[in-house]
Amino acid sequence: MNGGLYRIEHETRYAHRGGVSTSQHVAYLTPRTLPRQCVRWHDLTIEPAPASCVQRVDYFGNAVDQFTILTPYDELCVVGRSLVEVLAAEPPVDPEASAEWETVRDELSYERGAAYADASEFSFPSPYAVTAPELAEFARASFAPKRPVVAAAIHLMHRIHEGFTFDPGSTTIATPVTRVLADRRGVCQDFAHLQIGCLRSLGLAARYVSGYLLTEPPPGQPRLVGADASHAWLSIWCPRLGWVDLDPTNDVLPSHRHVTLAWGRDYGDVSPLRGVVLGGRTHTLHVGVSVMPAMEDDASPAEAGSV
Repeated sequence: MNGGLYRIEHETRYAHRGGVSTSQHVAYLTPRTLPRQCVRWHDLTIEPAPASCVQRVDYFGNAVDQFTILTPYDELCVVGRSLVEVLAAEPPVDPEASAEWETVRDELSYERGAAYADASEFSFPSPYAVTAPELAEFARASFAPKRPVVAAAIHLMHRIHEGFTFDPGSTTIATPVTRVLADRRGVCQDFAHLQIGCLRSLGLAARYVSGYLLTEPPPGQPRLVGADASHAWLSIWCPRLGWVDLDPTNDVLPSHRHVTLAWGRDYGDVSPLRGVVLGGRTHTLHVGVSVMPAMEDDASPAEAGSV
């Protein structure tokens, strides 16, 4: 299979114990348009209806919806729906064709007054993907001297997949990656942050990618971990190959079964929905994601007459 056409539905529902008087929100729910990814249509439904809603493009090129709700409410429901076509990488990445990792590291080094690669901004620590000596030490088992950078990063991905346990109850988004390294447990966001922190601790550039997985795989192919929620992986920079995606949760190089939503330094840059709420007291959160094969004539909500 060379690609796929998918209908995506991402529902986020907040139920508050006390009434919310007003709130402001930022949503990263519009998939990116990329050389191998085409967004046929996208629709965002918000209940209660916002007083204002605008879309902008952020620093990293992601589409961002900002909206304000002035109507008092007890429950907020935000649903993003999209029809997205994703093509497989042709030809597949050759890890051995990448430059030696020390060469890539040196090219990312900043010197005052000298030209530098744009990717270098992803080589520095960020709030959820810090750098640390223990992360560098863990990474060096994969980064032997003069090893091609992508081959070494794939080896590190294998080690994370084999040595860590997927455990939804073991962490929160604020759990430090150094603790994830020590406990050997986490979820897709943790494993992405962990590998990013390892790579940055060696001076390499890596960015966080938010997206989705095909909910039900084609016959004969395994169901990927994280397919029933928003997913996360990472990209490493290689001058010869560009940005190369790696999914340590599933130990694969993402292809046509991964849908890219947004990217940034870490989860904090591209969380699907966040905001500031006045009132509301405590709340419960429900998130549901569905990514299913679609037909060529699949109509958008507006074309189908839905509200």
